[in-house]
Amino acid sequence: MRDEFMITRQGKQFVLFAGLLDEAHARGLKAIDTDLVQVPTPENGQVAIVKATVEMEDGKAFSGIGDASPDNVGRMIAQHTIRMAETRAKARALRDAVNVGVASLEEMSDGDDVPSPPVAQESSRSQSRTNSSVQAVPNAAANGLPPNDEQQAPSEKKGTKQKARKSQVDLLRTLAEELRGENGVARLEGRIGKSLTALTREEADLWIDRLTPAEGREAASGE
Repeated sequence: MRDEFMITRQGKQFVLFAGLLDEAHARGLKAIDTDLVQVPTPENGQVAIVKATVEMEDGKAFSGIGDASPDNVGRMIAQHTIRMAETRAKARALRDAVNVGVASLEEMSDGDDVPSPPVAQESSRSQSRTNSSVQAVPNAAANGLPPNDEQQAPSEKKGTKQKARKSQVDLLRTLAEELRGENGVARLEGRIGKSLTALTREEADLWIDRLTPAEGREAASGE
């Protein structure tokens, strides 16, 4: 697995779904089939269950089960539990196929206790460009970030201006889509004030920490 598809958050390592797919293709992925095992209904708690089967060119097959319900996905993805269950099932099957032991981000629970970033106030284009580095870090009181000098944009601290890694951008996109649905990336970029690819590494880290599901943070802190 290429390093760019591995990421560590609060001491806990995760693999990105894009990395699993990339590695599977490199090893001879032939096909991925999915079957809807359980349709979400009020009687079963709106739990969707999907089985995924990964077939490699050497004839070996690997399967995985994924589930999703309004209780373990973000608020904005609650209407798309079948899609999320399918993604989780494929991630688990792909992990077996390429022999990756760490969990993928998509397999993590994301309950309704995860706070969503507040809706940004509309501002003029010129002001947005002028203050983009400041907007990259949300208000501490509203978002639980450290106070005082730690509120400053990372690009203003110690002159750090290295662009975000591809793995950081990919992770932010995945988090945004899980939390806010198909328009999650656009909404996050509107909140930040610039595109994800324009973030510095430290800015990306701050937003990843902010959007990482609470359950993942608690699991990491308990290690």
